[in-house]
Amino acid sequence: MAAGPITRIALTALGTVGAVGAATAVWGVGIERYLFTVRYSALRILPEDATPVRVLHLSDAHMAPWQRRKQRWIAGLADLRPDFIVNTGDNLGHAEGLDGIRRAFAPFAGIPGVFVHGSNDKQAPSPRNPVLYFAGPSRRDHRAQKLDVDALDRYLGDELGWADVDNTATLVTAAGVRIRAFGVDDAHRDGDDLAAARAALGAVTAGDVTIGVTHAPYRRVLDAFVDDGADLILAGHTHGGQVRIPGSAKALVANCDIPLEQARGLSTWEVGGRAVPLNVSAGLGHSIYAPVRFACRPEVTLLTLLPR
Repeated sequence: MAAGPITRIALTALGTVGAVGAATAVWGVGIERYLFTVRYSALRILPEDATPVRVLHLSDAHMAPWQRRKQRWIAGLADLRPDFIVNTGDNLGHAEGLDGIRRAFAPFAGIPGVFVHGSNDKQAPSPRNPVLYFAGPSRRDHRAQKLDVDALDRYLGDELGWADVDNTATLVTAAGVRIRAFGVDDAHRDGDDLAAARAALGAVTAGDVTIGVTHAPYRRVLDAFVDDGADLILAGHTHGGQVRIPGSAKALVANCDIPLEQARGLSTWEVGGRAVPLNVSAGLGHSIYAPVRFACRPEVTLLTLLPR
């Protein structure tokens, strides 16, 4: 029996939906997750007579050893000639991920920098149902494989020369500008000790600019950083939502309590009448169990800090 008009329309609609879904999957899995990009911004937050400082914000590499394309692209960022590097964590995505990080970060040796940790610097990723992210921030998986975070820290600190600012603070000079940086350990796993970070910041000599650094941009951390005098806050963790609706200003999920419209890019965080620039990096990678990016390219940010 020949199909009626309604049946034919329904079959056509189903076929169209299926084709669009397949094309979306091919793009997100096979193409966009390799379209690494640099987001450029400039901020006038330095003293009037200061030299501009080029800050490279790296985040969420989630590196596996076989990801050579990503490693080559990151290594090529040295051509941007950054003066200062801020790494907001989740460097590792596999037990042997440090091998890939070494290949990616080697050209940055000798460039001043700071870093904090995310959970995937300490434990390997595990399979998760992505739908659960809509129910709230992900929970700790106590069965996850432990990673060699001490080896990572030795590489970042001893070989590259970056300072660990997990729940502490430091003073670094870059391009002649004194940068006072302070940060917290991963707030997503309740590693943040805001009191310790505040005390350490108070013990550091005042600089020309103060930068707050966190992996996960939870409101409690951002509020505290503003109260503690940060001139700029840098964070990662959200992946920008990783999968977004094209053209939408909001992420679908952020895996923390930051407003969804601030889960990617440069915005402003205001507390008590004081507004501070906030840059949330969409990051460079993804879990090896969720190899997709859609309407949310993997990225780094090059922030040029300029005199007021």
